[in-house]
Amino acid sequence: MQKITKHGLLLVLLFTISFSCKNGNDALDKKKAELEKLKTDKESIDTKITALQKDIDKLDTSAALEQKPKLVSLTTVETAPFKHYLELQGTVDNRNVSFITPTGQGGQIKAIYVKQGDHVKQGQLILRLDNTVALQNVEAVKQQLGGVKAQLALAKSLYERQKNLWDQHIGTEVQLLQDKTSVEAYQNQLNTIQAQVNVAQAQANQSNVYSDVNGIVNTVTAHVGDAFSGGSIGASIEIVNDADLKITVNVPENYASQVSKGTPVEVDITDINKSFNSKISFLSQAIGANSRGFIAEIKVPSDISLRPNEIAIVKILDYSDSSTIAINVNTLQNDEQGKFVLVAAKEGNKMIARKRKVTVGKLSGDKIQITSGLQAGDQLITDGYQSLYDGQIITTTAA
Repeated sequence: MQKITKHGLLLVLLFTISFSCKNGNDALDKKKAELEKLKTDKESIDTKITALQKDIDKLDTSAALEQKPKLVSLTTVETAPFKHYLELQGTVDNRNVSFITPTGQGGQIKAIYVKQGDHVKQGQLILRLDNTVALQNVEAVKQQLGGVKAQLALAKSLYERQKNLWDQHIGTEVQLLQDKTSVEAYQNQLNTIQAQVNVAQAQANQSNVYSDVNGIVNTVTAHVGDAFSGGSIGASIEIVNDADLKITVNVPENYASQVSKGTPVEVDITDINKSFNSKISFLSQAIGANSRGFIAEIKVPSDISLRPNEIAIVKILDYSDSSTIAINVNTLQNDEQGKFVLVAAKEGNKMIARKRKVTVGKLSGDKIQITSGLQAGDQLITDGYQSLYDGQIITTTAA
């Protein structure tokens, strides 16, 4: 008999261990697979048991009487006013925007007396333009005026003297008339130059630019040294009349027949937590080629302080019913036959859940209008309805 070496003995031992581990792993995997199959079978059987139980309960009233009642909450159906709103996003706009303009041709800015955000009043000085040349013109014309005044004074003096002599029968009538004509000529010349002085002074005064409205300085793009001619192009100062604001909103064209001037609206300015009720004050007559909508305007009450370009949520009343049934939309369910709700019905001495097919109307917030299928006085199941089925016993009292 041959002797087994140490090396051979080690190989035999390793083979035996490996074979045992393999057999152990195979057994474990087999048991795991068997467990998963049983779990799957159990879920399938439980589902079938539940479905069969429901079918039995529906068909066998004696079995239904033995089941445990399901706890639910009930709400009595009532008629009430119902309103539907078309909710759109609008913006705060100003009805009166003024771009400051000079009364003359404009010029170079020498000083600006307002900044963005300032409140200004009508007639308040906004900026001053360079009027150096205009003032020089005023002085030049005034110098002419002084010379003509001196000549007029001399002519009047000569005329008075000549008239005194004429009254004393000294001198000629021709000389008197010549002196009188000279006075009138200088007077006319003086009047003309005085008018020129007034014009030159008015032109010089045009360097002062004033606000033509009350409001808030919205934008200032002008700086000292800029050429200023007013308007919205180039260097400009925009003043918004914050006491005369409006909300503008684009209404889709398919609502044209439901929205009109005077339609009530609710406006929410969510960023500043303000809201107010108003009415549509203006509707554009044209449909926008790109927006496929029309513009509606809503006046902002004078006691509401808003800023132009703020976002507004506009709710336009497009449908109302003074007396209708509306329920929480969450209680509405669907199946292959359509929409339905579950109501409580008294049958014998038990309260049973009954399926009620309904027809719906408008949805407003979390309320949906029911146009048929429910009537005032019905007991609508509003809690616990999710797992109910038609014919199941229910209760409103916890066991």
